[in-house]
Amino acid sequence: MSTPHPEPAHDTHHGHPYDAEHSADSGHGTPADHAGHGHHGGHGGHADHGDHVAQFRRLFWIMLVLAVPTVALSGMFAMILGYPLPDVPGLRWVSPILGTVMYVWGGKPFLVGAVSEIRGRKPGMMLLIGLAITVAFLASWGASLGILHHELDFWWELALLIVIMLLGHWIEMRSLAQTTSALDSLAALLPDEAERVEGGQVVVVAPADLAVGDVVVVRPGGASPRTAGSSTVAPRWTSRW
Repeated sequence: MSTPHPEPAHDTHHGHPYDAEHSADSGHGTPADHAGHGHHGGHGGHADHGDHVAQFRRLFWIMLVLAVPTVALSGMFAMILGYPLPDVPGLRWVSPILGTVMYVWGGKPFLVGAVSEIRGRKPGMMLLIGLAITVAFLASWGASLGILHHELDFWWELALLIVIMLLGHWIEMRSLAQTTSALDSLAALLPDEAERVEGGQVVVVAPADLAVGDVVVVRPGGASPRTAGSSTVAPRWTSRW
């Protein structure tokens, strides 16, 4: 049975908001790497993806609740839609306060990702989102304090941008977690050991030690240790053993 070289490990997902704390995801490796573990349980990377899905889902719903009053009570948003705001003392500070909470809490994944991309000198989507929400945050506070023109009040845009980006990354993380789960399931089908024929003798080796041109024994009901590509199985070996 000819066994091709193992396929390279799938790349770490770049642009991830939690790249600074999630770099271990690149440790998934190839199916051959999984096969050499001896046991196929406890994939830490898959658990990390699941944790991130839960984090983004929870953060999205919390920010969505905070975004409703932030947008509805924004003076600029009310002026655009043409509805009056109630004349209540302190009402004008609701959007700035809630908007600040959304920026610090809901925007944290993007800000952390932006810093990580700057340090790695690899600007990407996280840096773009981080800059957008930071500019909107500073401009909105300037307008709220009377330092800048009132038309630079972007609290409602800041809130909607954070909510939309969190929704998008929640969906992205969920898809990534499902893909990782499928890869783990495929890796679990690989055997932990392979029987290689050496000089008429059968030697038990790890699948990762197999090379192109090796002849291995695949017993009836057993799994092939090949990792990728095509293979040629000699019927005499499968029938003799």
